[in-house]
Amino acid sequence: MKGYKIKTLTQFIIERQADFPFATGEFSRLLYQVGVAAKVINKKVNKAGLVDILGEAGEVNVQGEEQKKLDVFANYQLIQALKSSGECCGVASEEDQEIITFDNDLERDGNYIFCMDPLDGSSNIDVNVSIGTIFSIYRRISPRGEKAVLEDFLQEGTKQIAAGYIIYGSSTMLVYTTGRGVFGFTLDSSIGEFCLSHMGIQTPENGAIYSINEGNIGKFPDGVKKYIGYCQETDKETNRPYSGRYIGSLVADFHRNLLKGGIFIYPQTASAPNGKLRLIYECNPIAFLAEQAGGKATNGTERILEIKPHSLHQRVPFIVGSKNMVDKVESFLNNGEE
Repeated sequence: MKGYKIKTLTQFIIERQADFPFATGEFSRLLYQVGVAAKVINKKVNKAGLVDILGEAGEVNVQGEEQKKLDVFANYQLIQALKSSGECCGVASEEDQEIITFDNDLERDGNYIFCMDPLDGSSNIDVNVSIGTIFSIYRRISPRGEKAVLEDFLQEGTKQIAAGYIIYGSSTMLVYTTGRGVFGFTLDSSIGEFCLSHMGIQTPENGAIYSINEGNIGKFPDGVKKYIGYCQETDKETNRPYSGRYIGSLVADFHRNLLKGGIFIYPQTASAPNGKLRLIYECNPIAFLAEQAGGKATNGTERILEIKPHSLHQRVPFIVGSKNMVDKVESFLNNGEE
């Protein structure tokens, strides 16, 4: 396009640094390191079929799930990048039972803590389906110069100062927010840089896609069953029936719905009464992005971002997407709407 100027993630972060006068460059350096780790992970993901990095690593993570080799690799790369930033004092990861704290003087003085799912959708690794990294950043509440403590990580989602995800698919994108809009960057492999491709993402208030694992429908609450029935009814005024699209990777399903309009639902079930997705490093960052793009996120009765975490790996039911669609699910759940 004539006159179009490429803007890299690094340039964009520096330009937006004025959004955080308290940070004096600290926050920018931290986000830069996340981008560096994302590029390293992307290279491994793209080569996964050619090298010995597919399949289980022979260990089980804190969730009781088999760790894939790429899970372990992504977790390590992100932790090393965060240590290198000198701005992060601790990390909470889906892959680790306890928080990880950094011990040297520079790291203990870091002002930020980082929560992450290093490789979301890892069950899809071996079959070449889109996967991703989800992350969330908070300012610490413990004194600078001391080791990070658990309470630093058990903050409500409303206190996030940044959140985002990287999706490794047909193209690799980094999408993030700092509470002032949602921005997307696509990796240009020819120059090895994330370049601004989606400025000020806004999700439609209505959509025509619902994403849910219908194989579990017999275990869903009655309100969710009724909503699925509503989605499948024919009604020209509301453009129903909706299309069912479910990949099984939160990042991939959310990314599609964010851009096109839609809803993602992972409710409580008879076998998982608290839901399956993790509040701190999956639901909170995705909810922050959704709200910043004009969408909504709830557990069915409560705004996700207002839930006070009580444990590091706490699970919650999760409904996120276009505002009017989320409102409709809540009406079925709470009012018994027919």
